[in-house]
Amino acid sequence: MWVVKIGGSLCADPMLPHWLDLLARLGGGRVTIVAGGGVFSDEVRRIQSHWQFGDLAAHNMAVLAMAQFAYQLHAINPTLQLAKRKSEIPQVLHRGQTALWLPFELQRDQLDSRTNWAATSDTIALDLARQLNAEHLVMVKSCAIDPALSLDQLGQAGVLDESFAERSRGAAFPIDVMHKTELGRMRAMLLGGPPFPLRAA
Repeated sequence: MWVVKIGGSLCADPMLPHWLDLLARLGGGRVTIVAGGGVFSDEVRRIQSHWQFGDLAAHNMAVLAMAQFAYQLHAINPTLQLAKRKSEIPQVLHRGQTALWLPFELQRDQLDSRTNWAATSDTIALDLARQLNAEHLVMVKSCAIDPALSLDQLGQAGVLDESFAERSRGAAFPIDVMHKTELGRMRAMLLGGPPFPLRAA
């Protein structure tokens, strides 16, 4: 099973429907999509900065931002099957469908290690991949990506969240960071092409 995180920066990108079509057609039974926060999360950051409220409320609002983008993805491609809890994902995959996770269960009543901006939807996708014993984790981004950079360097460059590389150490699956234009590469992988290159942390 693969977890594919669609970056929120693709929210209004013309490539977005092509990614969703590919994952729906070739990912049935083995792909779970995690939606980023995109402009919805940006608005949470802006409002928090304006009103100076704490990270607990901002975290819960950011989870809802991810859910908003997930609903947008589903509206664009309704063949994706919404999963309201992690426990529903195996059932969706068993039916041969591509799962689209709604992360409502990540809302919190108290602060913890994930209720801050150091752990964004990137880390949430990593957490989900670990919890589901995924075989691969793919992060789809719209910014330029140097394939020679390690996960640490991608975090320093702002491509991934700042805690991602450290939290990914020891992951039992390869992690690949792909540009939105690498649709052909993803298609080849889903059709059984060569293994993902494993980036150094």
